[in-house]
Amino acid sequence: MIDDEVAVVRAERLSPSFVRVELGGPCLADFGVDGPLYDQRIKLVFPGDQRRTYTVRDVRGEGAATRLVVDLVVHDDAHGDLGPACRWARGAAAGDRLGLLAPRRGAAFGGIEFDPGTARRLLLAGDETALPAIAAILEQLPGSATGAAFVEVPHPDDVQAIRHPAGMEVCWLPRGDEPHGDRLRAAVLDHLGVGRAPVEEETEIDPDLWETPTYSSSGEDVGVGPGRRLLDLYAWIAGESAVVTGLRRVLVRELGVDRRQVAFMGYWRRGTAMKG
Repeated sequence: MIDDEVAVVRAERLSPSFVRVELGGPCLADFGVDGPLYDQRIKLVFPGDQRRTYTVRDVRGEGAATRLVVDLVVHDDAHGDLGPACRWARGAAAGDRLGLLAPRRGAAFGGIEFDPGTARRLLLAGDETALPAIAAILEQLPGSATGAAFVEVPHPDDVQAIRHPAGMEVCWLPRGDEPHGDRLRAAVLDHLGVGRAPVEEETEIDPDLWETPTYSSSGEDVGVGPGRRLLDLYAWIAGESAVVTGLRRVLVRELGVDRRQVAFMGYWRRGTAMKG
């Protein structure tokens, strides 16, 4: 594992909701994993020992010139306390230093959840906190990949140009003044052919929801639900915990998708700070 300091080489405000930082340092000469990075998670340690989880958006260069690209979600003062990560991102400049925990080539680290196996159809869905991971996955998929990706973002200007296979439909859902997650939920349900049922308030929300083929935060044996089993589908869904919980219920309990074909990840919970 890499546990060292890196420096900001470049910082750029991509859009109203995103800042992109390019990180460099001698330790990155050893960065890497066996196979595609996909949604590889890393830890950034901000001044004051505030640690946050992010996705590697891209890797540039090689050897001592390796650079990690990370997109951080930011918001304005209207949301109240910005939190240390948001404050740091809004003021990030070349030369700023921070800690990094990341995979080292040849050593176990974990942090990659995207694992579609032999599924013929992909479903990716998430809010702005999941966009960096969805974008990284799309750009690393084989050209033969088919399916759809749905991304809800705060503003129309947050829409990004992302390379993706011709068989992958990418649907952007600017939220505007609508409640967080409503547009994403409706779009995914339409895609699955289950209609636009009224939004149900989730009463049983796991704030640390993390349900993948190899890990369950709840210990629950999800199994196969009573509905039709979508054998050719692999679903990767991340973002606000209540929204992810609702989509999990539809896919697993109503449509009968097997737990080996899904990854549900609560990146943050409404009322608490976003992880980014």
